[in-house]
Amino acid sequence: MKPAQPAPHPAAAEVDVVVVGCGPVGALTANLLGTRGVSTLVVERSTAPHGQPRAFSCDDEALRIYQQIGLLDRIAGDLHQPTRADYVNAAGQTFATIAFSEVDFGFGHAPLNFFDQPLLEQALRGGLDRFDHVELRLGTELVSLDQDDDRVHLVLRDVATDESYPVRARYVLGCDGARSTTRAAVRIPLAGASYAEPWLAVSGDVASEAIRMAHTTFVCDWRRPAFVSPGSRGSYRAEFMLQPGETEADMTRPERVAALVEPYVDPARFTVTRAVVYTFHHLIAQRWREGRVFLLGDAAHQMPPFLGQGLCSGLRDAANLTWKLALVLSGGAGAALLDTYETERRPHTAAMADTSVRLGRVFLARSRRAAWLRDTALRAAQTVPRVRRFVRRFEFKPLPAYDRGLFAGGRRDGAVGTMFPQPRVAVPGSATPVLLDEVLGAGFAVLGTAVRAEGPSGLPVRTVVVHPAGTEPATLPPAEPDGDRVHVVDVDGLITAWLYRNRCEAVVLRPDRFVFALGGAGDPAAVGRLAAALGAPESTGQPSPV
Repeated sequence: MKPAQPAPHPAAAEVDVVVVGCGPVGALTANLLGTRGVSTLVVERSTAPHGQPRAFSCDDEALRIYQQIGLLDRIAGDLHQPTRADYVNAAGQTFATIAFSEVDFGFGHAPLNFFDQPLLEQALRGGLDRFDHVELRLGTELVSLDQDDDRVHLVLRDVATDESYPVRARYVLGCDGARSTTRAAVRIPLAGASYAEPWLAVSGDVASEAIRMAHTTFVCDWRRPAFVSPGSRGSYRAEFMLQPGETEADMTRPERVAALVEPYVDPARFTVTRAVVYTFHHLIAQRWREGRVFLLGDAAHQMPPFLGQGLCSGLRDAANLTWKLALVLSGGAGAALLDTYETERRPHTAAMADTSVRLGRVFLARSRRAAWLRDTALRAAQTVPRVRRFVRRFEFKPLPAYDRGLFAGGRRDGAVGTMFPQPRVAVPGSATPVLLDEVLGAGFAVLGTAVRAEGPSGLPVRTVVVHPAGTEPATLPPAEPDGDRVHVVDVDGLITAWLYRNRCEAVVLRPDRFVFALGGAGDPAAVGRLAAALGAPESTGQPSPV
C-alpha cells in the first residue's frame, strides 16, 4: 500500500474498484477487496483518522468478518464484552434483562462487543498496508462521476491543493456515510423518517472504581430515557434524550453533562472526550445500485441505535458484495451475480431496522401511564418461561439469513440461505483447536462427512472432510499441497449434529459462509448447480457432495 498522504497523481489512473469513504465500512471493504487481489483505490476527504468515538458496538457476525480479513487479533484486544443488558424503569427497577453471557448464536464469538472507533479504524487502515494493490488516498474527495457500459469515470479533488484529476474504475462503492456524495452523484433518493427527539451522546474515560452503573443499562425513564454502559479500554458511554426546549449549546456545557452522568459515574473522575447532539433516522435508499455504482452502510441505510446494528449492517454489506465483485472481475461469474447484493441484503437490513424501531418503542414510553403499562406487561409476560427465554437469550434479534439470492433453488429453504455456524475443529499439526473459518479458505467450500473429489465445476472449491469427535488429529491425512482438500476433527460434535439435523452429509458454503446447498448420497451435483448459478464454465476435478 502506498503512503496515505497527498502525492503526484497520474493523468488517468485506472483501478478495478474505487471505495469512497474510509470509515469502518470503507476500510473493511478495502481489506476484503485486498484479500481477494482486487486493485483498489480508497479515497477519504479527511486527512487524519476519525478521532471521535461515534460507532460503539458490534456483534458476533462482525467479529467473524474481521476474522475473515485476518485482523481479529488486532481488534479483539480492545473490545469490552458486556455480560448483560438491563432495562430499568424510572425507579431503577429491572423489568427485563438480556443475559449476553448465556447467549451463543454459534458463530464463534461473543454476541455483543463494545469498541473504540478510533482504535478500530487504526487497525482496519493499518491492515491495508499488507496489500500493494490497495491505495488509501487521504485528503481526497469525490467531485463527480459518470459511467458507461464498461467503466465509471470519476473526478477526484485533492483538498489541500484544490487539484482535480480523473480516475477510471470498473466499479465504485459508496461507503461515505449518511450524507453520501456517491449517493447524491447517482441521484438515488432516501425514503423513511427521522425521529423528532434529539439525543445527547457523551463518551469519556473513567476509572473502574468511579463507575456507579457497572452494567449496560437502558434507563426507561419516561421523563428522560437514557442508555449507559462501560466501554472498551476504560471508556464509558452515556446517551440522553433531550426534553422540549433544550438546546445542544446548553446540554453540552460541562456542568450539564456532569449532572446527567452523575448517577452512573463520578463526574469528577470522568473525562469527557465527546459530547454531541444527534437525531435518529430510519431511512433506506430507494435502490442500492446504479449501474456500476453501489451503496454500502449508512449511504444505503440508516436505523435507530436501539439494537446496535447500524455499523454491523454496513459490515454485512461489505462481506456480501466484495466476494461477488472479485468473482465477476476475475471472470469467474457473470455480472448478474451483482444483482443478488441488494436482493439479499435489503430485506435483512429492513428486518434489523424494524426490530430496532420496535425495541425503541419499548424504550421510549413518553408518559407515566405508558411506562407503567409497559413495565407491568413485560413483567407479566416474563413469568412465562418461553417468553422470558425469548428476551433473556436475545432471540428477538433477526437471524443472519437471506430469503432470496444466490442459493440452490434461488431462495431460502430450510438451512439453505442461512449462515453456517463456526465451531471449533482440530487440525493436524496444531496443539489446540481452531475456529472453522480458519480452515475453510477465502472461497467456496464443501464441508461434510462424505465428500469426494469428482464433480462438474471450474470453480476453486476447498473440500473439508469432517471426522467425528474423539478422532486423534495426528492420524488425519495431511492437507493437500494446494490446500484444496483438508481434514478436520469435529471437536464438539456440532458440525456432525448440524448435518444430521438437516438430513445431509455435506454442505456447500459461499465465501461469506452462507449455505448455498445441501448434499447427500442422492444429490451429487450441488457444486455443479453452484457453477451454473454463477454462469461459470464447467470442468472436472472439483469436489462435490456424495
